[in-house]
Amino acid sequence: MNTKPAMTRLLQADGFVLRPLVPSDAPAMAAAVRESMASLGPWMPWAHTDYDEAMALDWIAGCASARADGSAHEFGIFRRRDATVGGGERAAGRIPGHGADGAPGNNGDSDGSTSSDDGLDYVGNAGLNQFNRAHHFCNLGYWVRASAQRQGAGLAAIRALARFAFEALGQARVEIVVADGNLPSLALARRAGAVHECLARNRLTLHGRPVAAHVLSLVPDATPTRPASPLAPARR
Repeated sequence: MNTKPAMTRLLQADGFVLRPLVPSDAPAMAAAVRESMASLGPWMPWAHTDYDEAMALDWIAGCASARADGSAHEFGIFRRRDATVGGGERAAGRIPGHGADGAPGNNGDSDGSTSSDDGLDYVGNAGLNQFNRAHHFCNLGYWVRASAQRQGAGLAAIRALARFAFEALGQARVEIVVADGNLPSLALARRAGAVHECLARNRLTLHGRPVAAHVLSLVPDATPTRPASPLAPARR
């Protein structure tokens, strides 16, 4: 199964855009991580208070390499500045990040949180990774910065990525793995239509110790079709 689409895409949904990160996004990403430690820290071992631009640049470079060889498709989540803030995540509470591998998948402040001049403000990361090529499924992970939580970004990202996985990458299943205790992320996955399958023992390792995690899945025939607009080629 080919996990390398013909071209890099923009994924658009509900006033948000997912696009591959570029080096100029590093200041915004670093600022977002530092502002979000209360929600990221317990679930994302890579996140810490000293996270800086150089670390973000390393992550962005790694994402580009993984995208080139088809091993992962990681995106920044951006809000259109002319979009009305929605309430897609409000019922689920604040949405900290999660990811099966613990990896990292703007409000215009002067700390560098506005990342581009293309009318898009950076609000977090989301991506597809850990592809099982024998059985055609992958993992979906995401995180949303503290100042943009409960505004629909996480829900839009899950739905857009699921559609991309099924339609562009030919996946038969997308898994979302959420550490036990991360109730907001668990609620968001369910809100996006993911079916809870089990609580798996020692499924993740967080801060050096194994922890149980909830395994949820999305499949093509049961995934909501409303939210995502057609895929559009990325600007170069």
